[in-house]
Amino acid sequence: MTNTDLTQLPDLMAATQALAENLLASEPFADYQQASTRFNADPQARGLIEQLSQAQAELRRRQTSRGVTQTDVDQLRALQREVQSNPVIIDYVVTQQAAVTYLREINQVISELIGTDFAALAKRSGCC
Repeated sequence: MTNTDLTQLPDLMAATQALAENLLASEPFADYQQASTRFNADPQARGLIEQLSQAQAELRRRQTSRGVTQTDVDQLRALQREVQSNPVIIDYVVTQQAAVTYLREINQVISELIGTDFAALAKRSGCC
């Protein structure tokens, strides 16, 4: 780093902090946080997700050992339909997707401003 880079570090840190605060206060992230809180407070929704995860893992195990029956597939599909119709889970997934889309848009704007792929650069450096 040059001396010029070091003198700009406080400005960069302040800008980064402001970006993080604004992201967290944005509508997509606030909506996601609220939906996440509702999901975590709903034992039925969390239980459905856990059941689905276990059923999927069991089906994968059965595929490698004794094979999968039509009953196994039907039971998994019924559980998937139940998960997909749960309003708390739906809200959680929709708001999560909106937050991710918003973050991608922010990454695109930053990339355009700095003239490089910001998200790829952050991945390579092990950040975020």
